[in-house]
Amino acid sequence: MRYQPHEFYLKRCIELSRMARAGGNTPFGALLTDEDGSILLEQGNIEITENICTGHAETALAARASHIYSKEFLWKCTLYTTAEPCAMCSGAIYWANIGRVVYAMTEKRLLELTGSDEQNPTFDLPCRDVFARGQKDIRVIGPFPALEQEAAEVHKGFWNH
Repeated sequence: MRYQPHEFYLKRCIELSRMARAGGNTPFGALLTDEDGSILLEQGNIEITENICTGHAETALAARASHIYSKEFLWKCTLYTTAEPCAMCSGAIYWANIGRVVYAMTEKRLLELTGSDEQNPTFDLPCRDVFARGQKDIRVIGPFPALEQEAAEVHKGFWNH
């Protein structure tokens, strides 16, 4: 597959977030591409239906990827996601050795959407800050203001705040 623009993959993540919500989970989606742009894995949030507190899309995807691919291979991969990875997801990405992250909307914008909803007590901690404390130069690209509204739309009416 020929590598597509970031927006192509982010739009697929937004579709995955719609599917997660329709399936009874919080509305987040992520996917993993190889260095050529082929989609290797897709993942929506699973924390509610699977009753797993770490069931965020990025963490579940990083765990799956680490079972399938080597750390050397994953370093050349990109994780795309609807919202900036939280501290937990950033840690999972770091430990899986995924070399690049691309996200549509910031965690700060997500916090505006979720408010004080206890289902998602969102951090105000940019993933760049989490990665900067580590020993790996994980590349971060985002946000994408042109897609922020589309990513946020999936959250409307979901959170109790």
